Amino acid sequence: MTDKISGIENAINNVFLDRYPADAAHMLEQEGVEYISQVLSSHPVEITLKIWRRLSPDFGSKVLKLIDKEQQQIVLANLEPNLGASFLKAMDEQSRLEIVDSVKERFIKNDLVRAMMYQDDSAGALMDARLLYFRPEMTVAEVINILRSRPHGMYRKIYTVDDDNHLHGIVDMEDLALADRDETLSTIERHNPGSIDANTTREEIVTYFERHKMTDLPVVDIDNRFIGVLRYHVLVGAALEETSVDVQTMVGVSKDERALSPARFATLKRLPWLQINLATAFLAASVVGFFEDTIAQFTALAVLLPVVAGQSGNTGAQSLAVTMRGLALKEIYPRMWPKIVLKEFNVGLMNGIAVAITTGLGVYIWSRSTGLTIVIMTSMVLSMVIASVSGAIIPVMLTVSGQDPAQSSSIFLTTVTDIAGFFSFLGIATLLMNLL
Repeated sequence: MTDKISGIENAINNVFLDRYPADAAHMLEQEGVEYISQVLSSHPVEITLKIWRRLSPDFGSKVLKLIDKEQQQIVLANLEPNLGASFLKAMDEQSRLEIVDSVKERFIKNDLVRAMMYQDDSAGALMDARLLYFRPEMTVAEVINILRSRPHGMYRKIYTVDDDNHLHGIVDMEDLALADRDETLSTIERHNPGSIDANTTREEIVTYFERHKMTDLPVVDIDNRFIGVLRYHVLVGAALEETSVDVQTMVGVSKDERALSPARFATLKRLPWLQINLATAFLAASVVGFFEDTIAQFTALAVLLPVVAGQSGNTGAQSLAVTMRGLALKEIYPRMWPKIVLKEFNVGLMNGIAVAITTGLGVYIWSRSTGLTIVIMTSMVLSMVIASVSGAIIPVMLTVSGQDPAQSSSIFLTTVTDIAGFFSFLGIATLLMNLL
C-alpha cells in the first residue's frame, strides 16, 4: 500500500488537489477508503478541504474514522457544519458519539450537534444518510465495481451529483444492469430528479409523495447538497403519521395545545408565559415612570412615545423572523453571531436613518419644533439599531443556552424593544430639554 501511494503522489500533489479537486476526487473514489485516508492525511487540510467537500457521506464517514483524532478535529473545524454532520450521521452511533465528544472547541461541537438534529417529523430525521456519490462521467463498470463492495440491498436506484455535490440525475438499477460496461452514467440517467429540503415537515413530505408517487425521495440541505434519501417504507410510514409543528410557540403557546384542547390544559400551558410577559411589561413601564417629570413638562413626548416604541418593535420582529428561520433551516449557527449582529446592525442603521427622516419631517410639520424633531430622529435611529441587533442575538443566546428559541424569543424581544424605545426617546429628550 505504501509503495502504491508513493507511486501516485507525484500526480496527486498539492497543485493537482488544489486546482483540480473534482478530478482528484473522481480518481480517489476508485480506490479504497484506507488509501483515500492516507492520501488526505499526507497533505495540508487547506488543500484537501476541497476534496472532503466532494466525498459522499458514506466515503467521508469511513475516511474520517480512519484518520487520527487531531486531524479529525482540524477537518471538522474547517468543514461547514452541515457537511461535517452528513459524515457523522452516516456512521454508527458509537463512532459518531466518540468523534463528537472528542471535539474540543465548544462552538464547533455545538454546531455539529445542531446540524445533526432535525425535528422528529422532518425529512432530515427520517432520511437514510448512508450515501454514495456517483459522477455522470463514471462508467457503468466503475459503478458496478464500487457497488459490489457495498452491503447488498441498499440500493434500488443510484444518484449522480455534480462537482459541488448538487443532485444531478437518477439511474434505475435495471438500467444500470442492462447498460454496456463502457457507457457513462450521463447516457442512462434521468435528469432533474425531484428532491426535498432536509427541514421539510412530515405533512409536506406526504403531500410531495402523493403528488409525485416516488419510491425513493432524495433529500438536500440548505446549500442544495445531496445528503440523504427517504426510503419507500419511511414514506409510507410518514403518510400514516402525518403531523406538523405549529409556530404558536413563538408567542408562548405550547406546541402540544390544539384548537379543541381542554380549557384547563390550555390555561396551564399559557398562564406561565402570560405572567412572565406581565412582569416584563411592568419593567418597561418603570422606564416611563423614571422620566415622569420630563413627560409632565412636555406632553408632546407622551403623544410620540408609541411611535418610537412601535417602530422599534416592528424592526425587532423582522430581525427575529429572519434569524429564527436561519436557525431552523441551518443557514446560520451560533458561532456565526458576529456576522449576524454586524449585518443586523447595518440593516437597523440604514432603516433607522430612512425612517428617522420621514418621522422628523412629519413631527416638524406637526409641532414646528426643531428640538423635538432632533430628539425623535435621534431616538428612532438608536432604538431601531438596538431592536434589529436584539432580534438577531436573542434567539442565538437562547440556542446557546440550550433553550428553544421559538418558545420565548418574542416575549424577551418585546421587553427589549419597549425599553430601548422608551429610554432612548425620553432619555435624549431629557438631555436636550433646553431645545424643546
